Amino acid sequence: MSLARLLQLASPTLPVGAYSYSQGLEAAIEAGHVRDPETAQAWIADVLELAIARMEAQVLRAQIVAPSQALNDFFVATRETAELRAETLQMGQALSRLLAELGIPVPIQDPAFPTSFAIAARHWSIQPCQAVVAYLWSWLENQVMTAVKAVPLGQTAGQKMLLSLGGELERLASLELKEDAWSNLAPGLAFLSARHETQYSRLFRS
Repeated sequence: MSLARLLQLASPTLPVGAYSYSQGLEAAIEAGHVRDPETAQAWIADVLELAIARMEAQVLRAQIVAPSQALNDFFVATRETAELRAETLQMGQALSRLLAELGIPVPIQDPAFPTSFAIAARHWSIQPCQAVVAYLWSWLENQVMTAVKAVPLGQTAGQKMLLSLGGELERLASLELKEDAWSNLAPGLAFLSARHETQYSRLFRS
């Protein structure tokens, strides 16, 4: 049953609004940094490796083991732009409300998305490594679908990216860093996320 719950958490039908955000990818497309399948895969792979796996995944794993208000607040403080901060808080609180309706209490105020996801995984006795793989997959799928819509790319190109980058998720999920080694240093992402807030024409929220 934990596998079914894990699939439920990773599903794009989870009503948290993930599909409405691009995490700066739309601005990268507008700036010309992402323009075809190769550049889209390179961008997504870099953000996955350098930021998501080394910060969000680390916070998620720690919150599964021992939910902490301080760790949640720390993660929110690491969001470099108003867009990224609003995204994790809106998604986290949407999931928190859903969990409350399902009878799962979230004992954290203003939870970020990794915190709410972790509390669901903890409640359903999902192993931390499996939960991290599912979280990374959910993020990856959303980014690929953003590229498919906004570059635009064909569906086959999107599936090839998911096949290629999906093969890296178990390795990234097994990456357990000490807290002083956690990092989301991705200046290009932060810069373009900030630019996205004032981008004239866009499909995704900022």
